[in-house]
Amino acid sequence: MSAKPLVLVALLAAGCAAAPPSFTATLTSPTDVVLTWPDDDAGHRVEYANDPAGPWTTLRFLPAHTTSYHHPDLIPETPFYYRVQPFTGPVSTDLRAVTSGDTVTFTWTDRASGEAGYLVEIRRPGAPDFDPVEVTDPDTTTCALSLLPGEENSAFRLRTLHYGPLSPVVHQTTGKER
Repeated sequence: MSAKPLVLVALLAAGCAAAPPSFTATLTSPTDVVLTWPDDDAGHRVEYANDPAGPWTTLRFLPAHTTSYHHPDLIPETPFYYRVQPFTGPVSTDLRAVTSGDTVTFTWTDRASGEAGYLVEIRRPGAPDFDPVEVTDPDTTTCALSLLPGEENSAFRLRTLHYGPLSPVVHQTTGKER
């Protein structure tokens, strides 16, 4: 009798996907780590710590369908622990923007409850997709960003942020610098 693979499906009230299975950390040079996980249709927050108990530091918020992250130029001979957490949330139609010089100030109405915060995303000129650029606290209704050169004609959107379950922690210890 052959064993059948077990598939676990978790549906969260916030509508997030289950924690990504097969999350891996690969040392690609003595001081570079590449993280990979399967596509689960969610964006991901990537975090690291130098101890499995933390404290954890957010490296990046990545858009949906991104399945890897390169953490380069790390301290040699140091342990690094990683985890990812999926996020989802509806796009708001209530985003207003006022530009002053190279700063854009966004305002919106907080109509959500139980959100982890809000995520401001940018689609730079010529880019096919939106990328996360700012995360706010829950119940926030304003945010200001300084535009970088080339971002003057970008499109922005606001997403209510809900997190899914954390992935298992993966680990790599960097090697000696060459």
